[in-house]
Amino acid sequence: MRRGRYYLGRVVKVNLDQQSLMDAIANSPIVNIGKFDWAITDIEDNRNEDIPYIFGKVSKYAKNGHAKVIDEVKRSQVEADVPNLLEASSPFVYLPDCSGIAFLHVWNGIQEDVFPRRFKSIIEAAFDNFFVACDVEPITDYRAFTSRLKKLSQFTEFSATVYPPNPLFGRLWGNLNEYIGNRNATEVTVKEQTSKPDGLKSKLIELMDRIMESPSFELEEVPAVGDAAILMAADGYGRGKVIGIEQGEEVIIKTSDTQKSFLHSKEPIPSELTLKAKSQFDKVTKERDMQH
Repeated sequence: MRRGRYYLGRVVKVNLDQQSLMDAIANSPIVNIGKFDWAITDIEDNRNEDIPYIFGKVSKYAKNGHAKVIDEVKRSQVEADVPNLLEASSPFVYLPDCSGIAFLHVWNGIQEDVFPRRFKSIIEAAFDNFFVACDVEPITDYRAFTSRLKKLSQFTEFSATVYPPNPLFGRLWGNLNEYIGNRNATEVTVKEQTSKPDGLKSKLIELMDRIMESPSFELEEVPAVGDAAILMAADGYGRGKVIGIEQGEEVIIKTSDTQKSFLHSKEPIPSELTLKAKSQFDKVTKERDMQH
């Protein structure tokens, strides 16, 4: 069994409910980007099962493709026109219970940074790109992220753009989530900077370490808004970055740099991929004490 790496993300929806999103996945349009057309193919719509999911493949193909074939008479290879020639295909599964998506990274075809953009383009095209937004945001691996942050001697900037979660939210950033709800905002951007020699004060690493050690630990105080925004982005509800100093040099660390992933078959059986992805999302929910 040839295995590939699947990445975990959240599908963040603006002016789009679960039903409409799943309908769009199941009946998506074809979009043209550059030399290729893109479509969601091989749909298995199991939204009404005990574990609801929709499986599909984001497929990249050439409308007027060319490939080498054998001319049996001349015993030679020749170029032939091949309509709708498949260039690459990335299997994915969407789990509405956690707004989670797991998708295959395809080398030189549909990399982990390309899939979210193409998925977004296809879904938004289903609504004529009118007044809806659909983004796939990465779920950060806390251990890899904190390991990277610990190499910084000081923080000089925290910045993040975050979106209202649905249906899960994280306890560590509950106050920021409440603020977003009270403001009726569809997104909030937070940015903190300092030029002072000691850098920004932050308990971000401590908070991440403590919840990994004990998901139910008691908060002693409400996390600062800058820390909460990075935590919220790390849980898949936005994108954040930390800028700091490492060995005298300025370094940028993004929440998307350490995206959670797992290995699975490149040609998955949809139900098996669903179970594998669900176990990964359940683990994230439990480790981070996320709640409905």
